[in-house]
Amino acid sequence: MREIDFSQARREGKGFVFPGEFEITAMGSAEGDLKARVPRILEGLGLHVLHETVRHRHSREGNFLSVTVSFRCDTREQYDAAHAALRADPGIRYTM
Repeated sequence: MREIDFSQARREGKGFVFPGEFEITAMGSAEGDLKARVPRILEGLGLHVLHETVRHRHSREGNFLSVTVSFRCDTREQYDAAHAALRADPGIRYTM
């Protein structure tokens, strides 16, 4: 697999800029308490969660729940760790 070169996007001020505020969405079963669990997982990584930004939405049939939250992180590694930690939770199917 070929490495993606983001250097031009960085020079033009596009893409991710660290440190910064980022938004992440986790989707999982509506039966679990994702509204509380998603921010708790991020805080467990030492990230600053902006609790006033937490919002959720049920799927049409109510089987799934998406939780979106903003957080602050200093590095790309922290951002990637946030996705990895959420995806490692058995109640979360995917993140965006």
